[in-house]
Amino acid sequence: MAMNEPDAVALSPAQSPRRRRWRWLVALGLAAGLLLALMVGPPAAPLLDGLRHGIGQAEALASARPALAVVLYLAVYVLAIGLSLPVAAWLSLAGGSLFGPLLGAGLASLGGALGAMLLYLLVRRLVGAGRGVEGALRRQPTLARAAEGFAAEGFSYLLAIRLVPVFPFWAVNLAAALIGVRWRDYALATGLGVIPAAAVFAGLGSGLEGLLAEGGPGPGAIYRPQLLLPLLGLAVLVLLPALWRRRRRRTTPHARP
Repeated sequence: MAMNEPDAVALSPAQSPRRRRWRWLVALGLAAGLLLALMVGPPAAPLLDGLRHGIGQAEALASARPALAVVLYLAVYVLAIGLSLPVAAWLSLAGGSLFGPLLGAGLASLGGALGAMLLYLLVRRLVGAGRGVEGALRRQPTLARAAEGFAAEGFSYLLAIRLVPVFPFWAVNLAAALIGVRWRDYALATGLGVIPAAAVFAGLGSGLEGLLAEGGPGPGAIYRPQLLLPLLGLAVLVLLPALWRRRRRRTTPHARP
């Protein structure tokens, strides 16, 4: 099952926080490397030219035939999410670059929600709610707790997971469909929950596109609002899972003997 936390099952209580801290350090190191690359100067000319050329072609289509560009973008987004491809963030970045932060965020939210609903219907149709999940629930305490949460408060539980990206988007889609979240709860929680992340990534895509159009990032690029604000939003999204786990550990001290 996708909604599984190996650290919580396979590692001892003393090892699990240590392993998670190392993962956060690696993620922060990668983010710091990206920010440093933006601040010290432009990337290699061939890469920059290739990115600018690809963006230019896509923008030419969006300018010449905007309706067609919107339809194609939504179709690609819905199909990718419906197939559980882990590309939601990249597609949202592309939406911000092509259509701007507002329209890009709206299209990314719509595409993500429609794709997730399509996947839900396909899984429920082909597999059926709850089939093949009972054995996994008995073996994995994390899945058992997730199933209990979905059964008790499907909308609130799923909306919290959407807003606090503890698990990958595609994994939540599959797990919610297999566990058997009600359609109404799934549709409402998904439609609302995808908006913040889509807005952040679309804004970031719009800011990066503007930098490429100006010839590449320079030393002061990171301080521009069109790039700084989405990056701050991205930082909040990255930190939310850790805060959520810490709050759960404080409010449920009896979870571990």
